[in-house]
Amino acid sequence: MAVQLVAHMKIKSGDCIKVRGKIEPDAESFALNLGQDESELILHFNPRFESQGDVRTIVCNSKTCGEWGVELRESEFPFHQGEDIKLFVSFDATEVTVKMPRGHELKFPNRLEVETVEFFSIVGDLRIKCVKFD
Repeated sequence: MAVQLVAHMKIKSGDCIKVRGKIEPDAESFALNLGQDESELILHFNPRFESQGDVRTIVCNSKTCGEWGVELRESEFPFHQGEDIKLFVSFDATEVTVKMPRGHELKFPNRLEVETVEFFSIVGDLRIKCVKFD
């Protein structure tokens, strides 16, 4: 899976990460990762069109000390291959919110209970057009 973007910066509780991109026409999956580094993630957000045995499913998880937590699977899937999308990611000490196309919203618990993160990455079949940190 190709890494599209890795940012190392201070992102605080209440900040919003805005991602604009185009899903590849033959996309299998893409992922957004948010945390301290690759082994400490408050959010692994992974829409799967057809990947790892999943079809049209969003898989979310967290990672602590390099160990994955319990997956959360969301069957509402507001993504289409080949489309332009906007995603908005924000968090506080208790949860992470991802706003997706067509008014869909996903909330995931902030299991690490941190209020500042330093790592954000995008991998997979999403061509990045713009990322803003507000």
